[in-house]
Amino acid sequence: MKIICIGRNYTDHIEELANERPEDPVVFLKPDTSLVLKNQPFFIPPFSNDVHYEVEILVRINRIGKHIQQKFAHKYYDAIGLGIDFTARDLQAKLKSKGLPWEKAKAFDGAAVVGDWVNKSELPHVDELQFEMSKNGTIVQQSSSALMLWKVDELIAYVSQFFTLKIGDIIFTGTPAGVGPVAENDVLEGSLEGRQLFSIKVK
Repeated sequence: MKIICIGRNYTDHIEELANERPEDPVVFLKPDTSLVLKNQPFFIPPFSNDVHYEVEILVRINRIGKHIQQKFAHKYYDAIGLGIDFTARDLQAKLKSKGLPWEKAKAFDGAAVVGDWVNKSELPHVDELQFEMSKNGTIVQQSSSALMLWKVDELIAYVSQFFTLKIGDIIFTGTPAGVGPVAENDVLEGSLEGRQLFSIKVK
């Protein structure tokens, strides 16, 4: 199982971090060791003083595919979820300034939260999903998949040019504006179309 992540997929988040709008999707990977185990907290790593939350819609792949055409992409996933891409922002900035890969800032142990899954048949169209995340009861991120620069089926077609998609793979589709730091004892809760899909405490 691999975790394929998309960066810079919402205009407001690109502007928020003063990044350039990419011509193609920004793609990076997280290993399975980055997953927070079920019912476990997120532990702030000792190598960062500025870890940020980034809530994202997730897609779970349910069949093997390579060079998938966009018009057939909808056949390759059956479940939609919500998760957090934790980012060591201080470390990421240092790596970016040197033109180095982001993995140490994005793929460390515990850097990915995957909430509960919902069968896509129970939800509105994947391009019209409303989602939000709260920190300590206050909404900090709120958006819609309609605002993605590259929609889910486009992303599947794109990434399958480079990586064979396998059953159980997860695609993190990018985060909207509102990212921010976490602190010890914060509680992060995420909802998709009014359904709470995760609640996690920061340690």
